[in-house]
Amino acid sequence: MSRTVVVATRNSGKFDEIRAALRDLGLRLKPLSAFPDAGELPESGDTFEANALQKAWACHKATGIAALADDSGLEVDFLGGRPGVCSSRFAGEHATDADRNRLILEQMKDAGPGQRAARFRCVIAVAGLLGAAIVAQGTCEGEIALAPRGDHGFGYDPIFLLPELGVTMAELPRVEKNRISHRGRALLALRELLLKLA
Repeated sequence: MSRTVVVATRNSGKFDEIRAALRDLGLRLKPLSAFPDAGELPESGDTFEANALQKAWACHKATGIAALADDSGLEVDFLGGRPGVCSSRFAGEHATDADRNRLILEQMKDAGPGQRAARFRCVIAVAGLLGAAIVAQGTCEGEIALAPRGDHGFGYDPIFLLPELGVTMAELPRVEKNRISHRGRALLALRELLLKLA
C-alpha cells in the first residue's frame, strides 16, 4: 500500500505519534500544516465517530488526497459520560488544561470510592483511501484521581489514574503512555484493518 495520506492535525506531537504507529505500512503521511489552504475542519458531531468521519471527509475534500482524522476525549461515569465529545471545550472555549482539570475535580467532589471510573476514548477515521471510510477505535480505562499528578502529557492526563499501575497518565514516560493510551490502541486497531485491506 503506497499512498499519500494527510493526517488531519496541526499538532506535531500527535502527527509524530501517528506516523510512528503506521511507519511500516508504506503510507506517505503528511501533516495538515502542509496544506495551508485547507482551513479549519468541522467538528459538530455528537459522537467521537461522527466527528472523526466529518473531519476526515472534509480534509479529503480540501486536499484531494486520502485523509486520516481522530476525535477523542474523556468519559466520566459519575458525570453521565461527560465531558465526552466536549472534552476540549468543557470549561469554556478559552479554558486551559488546568481549568478543565479543576472543573472535573470540582464536579467529582462528592464521588466516593468506586464512583470515580472513567475512560479515554479515541476514534480514528480514514477517508478516501479505499472508497468507503475505515474506522477504528480504542479505549483506556481508569479513574479520576483526587488531585493532579505528573508533568508529562497534556489535557486530562494529570487527573487520569491508572489503578493497576498506581500512576496518572501524566506520570508515564511518553513511550509507555503511547503504548497503552486510547489513541495507541485505536492506531493498533487501524493498523490491523489496513493490513487486511492491503
